[in-house]
Amino acid sequence: MIDSSAFQGKTAAYYTLGCKLNFSETSTFGKLLSDMGVHTAGKGERADICLINTCSVTEVADRKCRQAIRRMAKENPGAFVVVTGCYAQLESDKVAAIDGVDLVLGSNEKANLIQYLSDAWTSGRPVEEHLHRSYSVKTKDIRTFQPSCSRGNRTRYFLKVQDGCSYFCTYCTIPYARGFSRNPSIASLVEQAEQAAREGGKEVVLTGVNIGDFGKTTHERFIDLVKALDGVEGIHRFRISSLEPDLLDDELIEYCAHSRAFMPHFHIPLQSGSDHVLKLMHRRYDTALFAHKVHLIKQLMPDAFIGVDVMVGCRGEHQEHFEECYEFLKGLDITQLHVFPYSERPGTSALSIPYVVSEQDKKVRSHRLLELSDEKTHAFYATRIGRQAEVLFEKAARGKAMHGFTKNYIRVELSPRDAREEFDNQLVVVRLGDFNHDKTALKAILE
Repeated sequence: MIDSSAFQGKTAAYYTLGCKLNFSETSTFGKLLSDMGVHTAGKGERADICLINTCSVTEVADRKCRQAIRRMAKENPGAFVVVTGCYAQLESDKVAAIDGVDLVLGSNEKANLIQYLSDAWTSGRPVEEHLHRSYSVKTKDIRTFQPSCSRGNRTRYFLKVQDGCSYFCTYCTIPYARGFSRNPSIASLVEQAEQAAREGGKEVVLTGVNIGDFGKTTHERFIDLVKALDGVEGIHRFRISSLEPDLLDDELIEYCAHSRAFMPHFHIPLQSGSDHVLKLMHRRYDTALFAHKVHLIKQLMPDAFIGVDVMVGCRGEHQEHFEECYEFLKGLDITQLHVFPYSERPGTSALSIPYVVSEQDKKVRSHRLLELSDEKTHAFYATRIGRQAEVLFEKAARGKAMHGFTKNYIRVELSPRDAREEFDNQLVVVRLGDFNHDKTALKAILE
């Protein structure tokens, strides 16, 4: 039983690392605590509760998690420190050993955060008996699904439609951190989107670990979820955060091209443009299939923004394989590359692949792809200058420029002179001007 009085008047501080799904879940934790009477600590205010939601996608991410935990504990002496997320699931002993950590919650336990806190405060005892409970849990036994549809401090809502992954790619630990693919029902997700609309939400981003695999739990289809959400009144825009190429059905692409609210914006993880490396990674597609998806999107939606994830320096990626990847990407009509250097992950089968790429070569390859990305993004933006576009603006500090995004995810900047408070979370038609000072956005011209 939860003692709500134990929460009244307490303050909480939050720190999130990693993906949009983590940010969405942290926002949900914040809302749950707020409903119990906990307010978010202001700048310079000591918190009674510190919650760190961790990531473990790379070794660098692991290090940042440890640094964040230590910093939060030091800046908030006496606070009850809770650590959750992928790093907490995979490295519980290391997390529990950090000075100041009171509670470590894995993928099954995090949904019961409030109960764990209540137990700790009402009993007056530390909760060490819970610290390692989740870490003897096998991947197949991570089954809980924590609903999340939250805005946090952003204009956009993030709707969690799926969790976990059943694809054991050789370089990845996500199935061990989050379990196998699972999801709630379409009906429950439509209800959450309708609630977001009632709260004034205009745009919803669908998040998850492998969202194209939606339906494993409920025997439904992702395209049926898309069609159902497309009918939610009040939500003007839906975006799909990321879709595996083999799960990006032609039927889905064709539907999005004519839908009411799904935007011409796709994010597709490629990881490598070499078929040899894709096989080493145990990816479920080849470059021919990936190119087909890109060509179909551009055929049906010429203005579509297409973001692509690429990993460089994976074990087994010789120089000739990287050159294949570079030339493949160079020839694709895509908009932006998200480039990640490969990082060794303990327990992954990639460790058995011969030929290790040096750190220096990883840096050189990353730099080349980032330069290619900048060229493609700049060209994509440049061809839109002079056009009219509908922009969903986000709140800005007084005297600062406002920013927002077009339907096809072009970042737009409205000068402080023209910025108005009433534009916050509103769709405004502007004309797209030239690049801003640092080339990260196009200037908005009010008409």
